[in-house]
Amino acid sequence: MPTVAETFLRRPHGVLEYVADAVRVVAALSVVVVGVGWGVVEIAVLMLALLGTLVPRMLGLRATFDLMVGVAALGAAWSSVFELYTRVTGYDTVVHFVLNGLLAAVFVVLAHRAGWIVSPGRRDGRGGAGRSARVGSVLLTVAFGLAAGTLWEMGEWAGHTLVDSAIFVGYDDTIGDLAAGGLGSLLAGLALPFLVGGDVRCRAARASSSGAGAGAGADGHGGDAVGHGRPRVHHR
Repeated sequence: MPTVAETFLRRPHGVLEYVADAVRVVAALSVVVVGVGWGVVEIAVLMLALLGTLVPRMLGLRATFDLMVGVAALGAAWSSVFELYTRVTGYDTVVHFVLNGLLAAVFVVLAHRAGWIVSPGRRDGRGGAGRSARVGSVLLTVAFGLAAGTLWEMGEWAGHTLVDSAIFVGYDDTIGDLAAGGLGSLLAGLALPFLVGGDVRCRAARASSSGAGAGAGADGHGGDAVGHGRPRVHHR
C-alpha cells in the first residue's frame, strides 16, 4: 500500500481529481487573499478550510468524496467571511448538515487507517460480520459527527466570548446545528460504501491482486474500504 506521502504527492487520476486539486489551489490562494483584505479570524477560518481540502488527498479518498469535502469546506469558510450565516435564514443549518456529515465520514476513514477501529469491510463466511460492520460504521459516523458538531459549537462560543461578539450563538441555534450535523452524519454513514469505494488504496489493492496471477483470489474491497465490497474471485 502507498504511504501517506506517496498518496499525497501522486499525480491526479481523472478529471475529478484535477478539479479537486484546483479547489485546493483556490483554498491556498484564499488564505493569502483574506490575509490582505481581512483579519486574523478570517485567516484562521480559511486555514482550517485549507486543511480540510488537504486531508482527503492525504488519505487518497475517492475523487467524488474528495471534491465534495473540498467544496463544502471552502464554501463554509467564505460564507463565514461574508457573514452569510447571519444574513441568510437557515443557511447555517444547511452547512452543518452537509459539512458535518462529510467530515464525520472522513474521520471514520482516518480512524480506520490509523488502526483505531477494525475494518468494517471484513466479512465472515455467512456475511454476518459484514452486516454488523455496516451498522457499526454508520453508528461511528454519527458519533464522530455529533462530537465534531459539539466542538464546532464550542468554537463558536469561544469566538463569540473571546474574539468577536458579532459571532452569533444561542441555545436554539446550537441545538438546531447539532441536530442538523447529526442527521447529516447519519446520511454520510449510510453512504460510506459509495463515498469510500474506488479510492486510491482500493485501486492499488486491485492492481496488486491482479498482478499476483489470474488464479489467485482477491479480496475485492481492497482491505481498506469502510463498510464496502463483496469478495470477488478472479477466474482463468
